[in-house]
Amino acid sequence: MESNKVHEAPGSDNDIGCCGCILIGLSYILVVLFFPFSLCMTIKISTLLKLTTEVCYGQYNCSAQIVLLQTKKKKKLYAVIFLIVTEYERAVIFRLGRVLPGGAKGPGMFFILPCLDDFKKVDLRTVSYDVPPQEILTKDSVTVAVDAVIYSRIFDPTMSVCNVENADRSTRLLAATTLRNVLGTKNMSELLSERDVIASSMQQILDESTDPWGIKVERVEIKDVRLPVQLQRAMAAEAEASREARAKVVAAEGEQHASRALKEAADIMAQSPAAIQLRYLQTLNSIAAERNSTIIFPLPMDLLRGFMK
Repeated sequence: MESNKVHEAPGSDNDIGCCGCILIGLSYILVVLFFPFSLCMTIKISTLLKLTTEVCYGQYNCSAQIVLLQTKKKKKLYAVIFLIVTEYERAVIFRLGRVLPGGAKGPGMFFILPCLDDFKKVDLRTVSYDVPPQEILTKDSVTVAVDAVIYSRIFDPTMSVCNVENADRSTRLLAATTLRNVLGTKNMSELLSERDVIASSMQQILDESTDPWGIKVERVEIKDVRLPVQLQRAMAAEAEASREARAKVVAAEGEQHASRALKEAADIMAQSPAAIQLRYLQTLNSIAAERNSTIIFPLPMDLLRGFMK
């Protein structure tokens, strides 16, 4: 379940000892002494912060100690004392290895102590990533290749930094494992017809597993199910045979209904000889309308018996 409370790492109180207090005091003194110089360099601070984010944001690990800015002619060292966090980000600040009280910071500008503070930025936006195709053996011993897409976001930055080394990579690996485990308990027919149910089950399992990491799995979609070529041909042949069988059944039922109707008509006409003569004249009229060169005249059986005698 998603939690809105602030998570603090164990021992993140002000219990830092005498050495920690001395180092923090020295850092404040250095900040005060070099504040005029830092104020003059405020124009370059935003560039430094941008450089810091670009260099180490992709590695999920940023340092607020010393940033090295390479210029064309010479190298300059500047101490970063301000941290800018955007609206969709949060920063987890560590002082002497401990999370600062209050948990993740942001959005806004925050003061950090050079040489003592480290920070890690966390993106709170929903991210999507593909689960590579997984070779899965279904419950009825059919090998299929299935891939999926996962939508997740971080709801607790401190937990995502302190409880797991790489939240994004860990979620990807867990999604691939969960996909294999869930689909391994399904038949091929269930896999093809119950994608929504399987995706919902995967989403629930992943959400419960990633909750201690501060990650919320919002949605899981099964993209494609690829069957072996031989199995595809067998299924196509089976479907074609089934269609032919249904067509034969429908044709037989039609003939049965037609025979039944013809028998009823014959019974009715047998009771009225005039009806037979009328039907005979209608048939002759139809033959004449077609302009056939050969016309067959049926003779009554009574007349033929007279000739045979």
